[in-house]
Amino acid sequence: MSTPIAAAIAAAESLLEDLGAGTLPHPGGTLLVHLRRVRSRLAGWNARPALQLAGLCHAFYGTDGFPVALLPLDRRSELAGIIGVEAESIVYFYGSCDRAAAYPTLADEGSPFRDRFTGRSHTPDTHLRRDFAELAAANELDLVDHDPAFRDRYGADLLALFTRFRPLLSQAAWNDCLARLPGP
Repeated sequence: MSTPIAAAIAAAESLLEDLGAGTLPHPGGTLLVHLRRVRSRLAGWNARPALQLAGLCHAFYGTDGFPVALLPLDRRSELAGIIGVEAESIVYFYGSCDRAAAYPTLADEGSPFRDRFTGRSHTPDTHLRRDFAELAAANELDLVDHDPAFRDRYGADLLALFTRFRPLLSQAAWNDCLARLPGP
């Protein structure tokens, strides 16, 4: 691992510890353990450093599925100073997703994306939508791996979701989805 990403990972993990992620329960251990696994999965898929860092930090502002925010939005610049502006913007985008509005059409070029923090809609570029899909797959597959009840309840729906996201996913991510999610 290169020195710049290693330093950013160490700094982000230190902040996560300071904010209590190491004590928040999460499937398979704690939130911090989950976040580390998500980053590691993205690294295994050869994701670029900014996306790996976003994977480690994706829950900082909470998400539509995990409402606990570790850091308020008015401290975004603090996280950006640690992981970089590009990675922080992915973290914000991921946390801001109104899943009910975005998931059905995320893979469609030009589809609107509703920011749950502001209530505004915008059209994200393909690059950002790809990052979102890849991060969503890494996150959900970690839950599938560590929570059998989650897999049993949502596995088929997740396969349908990631099948819709397929145009946005890397081959490595797609192969992992096929290997871990129940087929039709």
